[in-house]
Parts: sequence; structure tokens; C-alpha cells
Amino acid sequence: MKHQSILPVVSKLLTPYILLFALHVQFHGDYGPGGGFQAGVIFAAGFILYGLVFGLEAARRVAPPLVIERAAALGVLLYAAVGVATMIKGGTFLEYGVLAHDAVHGQHYGILLIEAGVGITVASVMIVIFFSFAGRRGRP
Repeated sequence: MKHQSILPVVSKLLTPYILLFALHVQFHGDYGPGGGFQAGVIFAAGFILYGLVFGLEAARRVAPPLVIERAAALGVLLYAAVGVATMIKGGTFLEYGVLAHDAVHGQHYGILLIEAGVGITVASVMIVIFFSFAGRRGRP
């Protein structure tokens, strides 16, 4: 990509909008189409675009693999913690209605937290998969 000029400029312009669109999908997923899985894939696509254009090492500097792996674990932990919190509050696993004073608010909080956990996990795992495949060497 050293001799290309359009692709790096366009990708630098588009990447923030891709990440912003992923956040839009994440936080409006409980009102319409979208949610954690779709937002996670879109968010990872922004990092993958950056890695494809600027190189794998540049992408690893922006998103260090150790941080990404811990984020994947954090997303799963958040998902499980919401389920455990509902059981502690007297409901069944992932019965969101017990999370707030009103069942409707509890449903909203539960879905928001669950979708955040899914989004974090999916984005992290997609980035780890990209790093794994992009870093492979071909057969000699």
C-alpha cells in the first residue's frame, strides 16, 4: 500500500463512521433491527479495514491482541453477570424484569447489558480471528 494514495485516505475517513454506525446499531438494537451481534461485526470490520490497508502490525498497535482477548472475556463475563444478578434479585436466569423497580425498565436494562456483552464479545473474537489468519504464513 505504499504507492496507493486514495485507499489510505478513504479508509481513514470511513473508519470513524463505521465505528459510529456500529455504536448506533448497538444502542438502537432493542428498538429496531440490529443489536449486539450485528454491531460487533460492524465494529470489527472497521478494525479489519484498518489492518488490511495499513498492515497487520499497525492494526496490532491500535488494538493489541492481549487487550482484545481480555475484552472477549469481559463480554462473556458481562453476559453471565446479568444472568447471575437476575437470580440474586429473585428471578430466574436472565429474567430481566427483576433488575429495576419496574419490569419494563428492568427489561430495557437487561437487554441493553446483554447486547453490550454480545457486541463486545463478537467484535473481539472477529478481530482475534482476523489477527490469527492474517498472521499466518503460507507453506514454503
